[in-house]
Amino acid sequence: MNNAKRTISWPVALAYFAFSLVINSMGNVLTIATSQKIHPAFLGSAYWTAAENGWNISFMGNTASGLSIVFFVVGVIIALMNMVLDRKVNLLRFFGNLAFMVPFSLLIGAFSDWFNQILPDADSWLVTLLYVFLNFFGVALIAVAISIYQRTNIVLHPADDLMQILRFKYCNGNAGIAMWISYIPPTIIGVIALIAYPDFSNYGLGTIFAFLFQGGITGWADTRIFPSLKHQGIAADAEV
Repeated sequence: MNNAKRTISWPVALAYFAFSLVINSMGNVLTIATSQKIHPAFLGSAYWTAAENGWNISFMGNTASGLSIVFFVVGVIIALMNMVLDRKVNLLRFFGNLAFMVPFSLLIGAFSDWFNQILPDADSWLVTLLYVFLNFFGVALIAVAISIYQRTNIVLHPADDLMQILRFKYCNGNAGIAMWISYIPPTIIGVIALIAYPDFSNYGLGTIFAFLFQGGITGWADTRIFPSLKHQGIAADAEV
């Protein structure tokens, strides 16, 4: 995906990337925190987040550090799978995926501690309604972040690189279909975690919202959020 020239400078690309990294981490943790503050739980998290936090609950003691480790390890596995789907060994891309995971995992841990401290348990229908909105907003933040750093195309989260490979190699540029196919690995992770420890608190209305709309929001953001930012390093005939 590097056979087309870049049209923005590296400082600008890095600024877009840093912004997207922060809002992606914030969005992921926001879906987890709001879901866990409602009793009984019915919101759930974004799809990948739900599966990875489910693994954290089942095998890592449900800690912020455990969540960071799970996010990193899953990222490594998906980065390896990406090379298989891309049908070539691209070590620069692989280590770029890993490089993304380091600050992302640290931000996940930091935001997890922060949101868990400042967000109270939902003790009224007004707070519950606010958390539903914040949960959906978290999903939207993730989708917008994916759009931004896929377009900068410096280094990607392995799951979003998976989605981008599927999008431009197998799905004719369709972000929604590529997103749904990319949900196969977290589905497997989530099922294993649920078998080990049947905790459904990570799955609910927000998970359904993410499954149905996150890919579509990413496609929408491509043309609505920073519309002058085009996909960098991707052949013009591949971009949709």
